[in-house]
Amino acid sequence: MLEWAQDAPIYMQYTVLFLLAAAPWMDVSIVVPLGILWGLSPIGVSLTAFTGNLLLILLLGAFFKQVESLRQARKLKKGITEPTRKERRSKEIWQKYGIPGLALLAPIIVGTDIAAIIALAFGASKSGVIRWMTISLALWTIIFAAGAVYGFSFLNLL
Repeated sequence: MLEWAQDAPIYMQYTVLFLLAAAPWMDVSIVVPLGILWGLSPIGVSLTAFTGNLLLILLLGAFFKQVESLRQARKLKKGITEPTRKERRSKEIWQKYGIPGLALLAPIIVGTDIAAIIALAFGASKSGVIRWMTISLALWTIIFAAGAVYGFSFLNLL
């Protein structure tokens, strides 16, 4: 699976990582180790993944009302009236720790995109959500990059 990535031009590899990081279902917890496993620079991978994921958070902040109405319509169409497991978990974290706790735990529990939508749905300010998600993304990007480099080196995969 990694052959195409290793043979592709470097700009294409980083473009793919950026697009993966900007995708709603992907997070730095997946994209950073994947890019490092491809053999790309950990700093380049980290910056690319951080930027892609941050772009998604900024877009969610800017277009929250439209995203939320689409999400609610999709849930109603599927017949889902109860909160999902991720939503219940996020609400528990929100009630216990507020936006800082939700943002800092998001990448390992529910994902930054889901956490941002939930925080905005609970009435948090857009600027507060974006600020805390940016801090969280930066912290977790560094943690996942260091973990991937040292973990893959330990396993002799790098």
